[in-house]
Amino acid sequence: MLSACVFLLLFFLSSSATANTQQDEQALQAPHPFQAQYRLEIRGWPGATITHTLSNEGLHWLSDMNFSVAVARGEERSRFSIDDSTTRSLLYNSSYSLLGVGDSYQLNESDIGSLDRQAALFDLSRRAGHEGCTVNAPCDIEFVDHRGRDEHFQYYVNAPATISVPAGEFEATRVTLIDREKPDRHLQINFHPNWPGLILSAEYQKEGRRQTYLTMTQFNPAGGNAP
Repeated sequence: MLSACVFLLLFFLSSSATANTQQDEQALQAPHPFQAQYRLEIRGWPGATITHTLSNEGLHWLSDMNFSVAVARGEERSRFSIDDSTTRSLLYNSSYSLLGVGDSYQLNESDIGSLDRQAALFDLSRRAGHEGCTVNAPCDIEFVDHRGRDEHFQYYVNAPATISVPAGEFEATRVTLIDREKPDRHLQINFHPNWPGLILSAEYQKEGRRQTYLTMTQFNPAGGNAP
């Protein structure tokens, strides 16, 4: 169903950067509030628009992703705190509905052993390129899914590139996520290097075929909630 497909993409997008690699001692990129819209294309389903907002709430940050189409809707929200080199999940909420039937989930800080998947998306984009994660030596990463269950993946960083999306042309930090148990599946994410959490595009492939594709269509640096 559509909601499951959307959250499958968010599941991969949210793979955390709790990596067992050595990190540069320099501070990571400071976040900036923004609002972005993405076009989500899922094989066999109608396209959807995802709105993604990152806002500052004083001592912590809020990442919110939501979508709505004719028969389905969904939302994920994460509150997290950061310092120069780490991210810490504080509260996570998610909900979905298909044809009026759905469910909702909440994880408190004590339920999250590593990072929730929204905070993890932010964290991965922030630290990618600061660790020696290559195709021959990928980094191990951990996160919890919407039910609080531990998940384990790997990632590596590709050479930077300039990419064009409907919202414009941008330099990109290119990250590939791989499932160690399902090597025929991977996700390529292009992050903006100066806006932690901001996705430029993403493509999920299974057995060499594109299953899901995400592109940024609008970008508002102020985000509507800028301090």
